[in-house]
Amino acid sequence: MAAKPEWLRVKYPTGQNYERIKNKLRTHNLHTVCEEAHCPNMAECWGGGTATFMLMGDTCTRGCRFCMVKSGNPHEVLDVFEPVKVAKTIADLGLKYVVVTSVDRDDLPDGGASHFASTIKAIKQHDPNVITEVLIPDFQGNLEDVRKIVEAGPEVVAHNIETTEPLTPKVRDARATYKQSLRVLRGIKGLNAGLYSKSSIMLGLGEAEGDLVKTMRDLREVDVDILTLGQYLRPSKGHIPVTEYVSPEGFDYYKGLAEDLGFLYVASGPFVRSSYRAGEFFVEALIRKKRLERSN
Repeated sequence: MAAKPEWLRVKYPTGQNYERIKNKLRTHNLHTVCEEAHCPNMAECWGGGTATFMLMGDTCTRGCRFCMVKSGNPHEVLDVFEPVKVAKTIADLGLKYVVVTSVDRDDLPDGGASHFASTIKAIKQHDPNVITEVLIPDFQGNLEDVRKIVEAGPEVVAHNIETTEPLTPKVRDARATYKQSLRVLRGIKGLNAGLYSKSSIMLGLGEAEGDLVKTMRDLREVDVDILTLGQYLRPSKGHIPVTEYVSPEGFDYYKGLAEDLGFLYVASGPFVRSSYRAGEFFVEALIRKKRLERSN
């Protein structure tokens, strides 16, 4: 594979906000997907005063071939005070739009859905006006676990399809199937049609254009509102290799295809990730407008 092109150069994280967030996370022993997944946007997001919190530790029970988060068996160990610590940290940082995700916890009876729900409720108790986006695992397709999260009251629920159906067995853990992800995404809207639902696809894994378009269509068929498209970056030599570095123009082309399919919002670019600030700004404006209309 060729060296990374010029458009994939990133800044080294630095600055006052970066240090403030880092110190606050260390104080409460909290994890972020920004650090665990080596996100290329960490300098931009932390510098702008936002971070994506990762619940239930730093060890995932799945072993997807694209992901930097470490795999293992946490043996049902869970910090019961984490929901309150996350909520307090969000309040201390003065965040008004937060993204919360988690590792997969197949070792827990409900996959950690109750813990996720407790965190959402704690955030809302601290400040009901905080917009909460959650990026959830598939909970092995159990929609009763998904229900716990939906009923906790987030504004946005995301679950990532990650890649096309033909590439799924090669890229994702065997327990994370393409159809199971679609089932979860369909279930989100089935449980609460008023929520915004969201998903993400990585490019550069060898996906065929026809399969990529089919994936977009499948997401629209289960009423996904928001789509993000980003470049897969290989975390280490032990992970699946990059097949192609898609150009910014290529991302613009795919963005156009997705918009033609009717997504409410599409973020598409080399550094776009599930939790992408431009997408957050767009959704925040929608939600605040909806709240204003309700109050009048």
